Amino acid sequence: MSALDCCVASGDVLVGVDEARTKLLNAATTVADIEHVPLSTALGRVLAEDVISPLDVPGHDNSAMDGYAIRSVDSAEDGCSLPISQRIAAGHPGGELAPGSAARIFTGAPMPAGADAVVMQEDCLVDGENVRITRQVSAGQNVRPRANDIASGDCVLLAGAKLIPQSVGLLASLGVAEVPVRRPVRVALLNTGDEIVEPGEPLRQGQIYNSNRYTLMAALQCVGCEIIDLGQVEDTFQATRAALLHAAPQADLILSSGGVSVGEEDYIKNAVETEGEIDLWRVRMKPGKPLAFGRVRDTPFIGLPGNPVSAFVTFCLFGMPFLRAMQGRNETFPHPIGAHLMRGVDKPLKRCEFIRVRLDHSAKGLPVAQAFPRQGSDVLASTVWASGLLEIPDGVSLKAGSTLNYWSFESLLS
Repeated sequence: MSALDCCVASGDVLVGVDEARTKLLNAATTVADIEHVPLSTALGRVLAEDVISPLDVPGHDNSAMDGYAIRSVDSAEDGCSLPISQRIAAGHPGGELAPGSAARIFTGAPMPAGADAVVMQEDCLVDGENVRITRQVSAGQNVRPRANDIASGDCVLLAGAKLIPQSVGLLASLGVAEVPVRRPVRVALLNTGDEIVEPGEPLRQGQIYNSNRYTLMAALQCVGCEIIDLGQVEDTFQATRAALLHAAPQADLILSSGGVSVGEEDYIKNAVETEGEIDLWRVRMKPGKPLAFGRVRDTPFIGLPGNPVSAFVTFCLFGMPFLRAMQGRNETFPHPIGAHLMRGVDKPLKRCEFIRVRLDHSAKGLPVAQAFPRQGSDVLASTVWASGLLEIPDGVSLKAGSTLNYWSFESLLS
């Protein structure tokens, strides 16, 4: 019997965080459908193909500043005076530069044939139709050579890159009007818990507002998912099973929060096992131990815990990497940075903990992680106060100042 089978069968063995993430990533299948979208709407989408430059950027030698284009040999002597033979503005090519003359030129304008340097206007004195060069220049000075940015045939963006504003601008510089991208991942989102009430409705005794639904919807929107909102599901086995069967044929992933623990009112796990299988259940971490992964029919399923911080943290650490893999992203999980632990850990932890922290960069060297004072899995305010998560490993004692792994929420949710 494997460790995972033992975990599911006995409930005693918990899967490590890295092992659990690896299992999810190995099971993820990239969405095959490709769409061609206008560049103006491509922000945030994931490239489906490499982009090869069809041209040189820039396509000609051009001036890096306002000044005078000359032949560098004509400035061999400081204080030489040259007649101004032409004026060249950006977008308006000039004629060949006659030896012993200068061309008035502006930033971005194409260099005239024969010229090999630009004298910035601050180093020139104009006297009527002549310009006096006050200092010697060398060949190539203040000139941007052809293909200085990109050469024709260069691979400028790899398939799997998420398009950011800079890459959209880069594609525009190549004249690309449409880009091939992966279809958005369709995620069916459902919440459980009879105690949950939608914002705007009055609260009765024992009820709480539905924060998980909106946290997860917002997180899915951050990465461009198409959300199939199943709303709140009644806490019964029949309703849960029906919701899962409704979601499976129309979604690429089913994502739930709550109902994956072992309580008498937790129906998600049993319903998934009835219509599919559970491959992973319970992770050796805090917050977020009751994490489930499996399938409903042929559709992947991720069941997040019900506590709001647990749901958010496990989505960051497991749900987002799985979605990135489905999107065909190059990087499925961000690399951590090092941060110093402010206080030591005398007694080794039984489960690794992901605490909400804010970084202090005032000291030299690595930043110091300051923990939110209340780390309960119900304290959603900690995720707003903090800038990210600090991982405190299990099974070891740590001195104050130890270097640990830190992930910003920005990197975890992008």
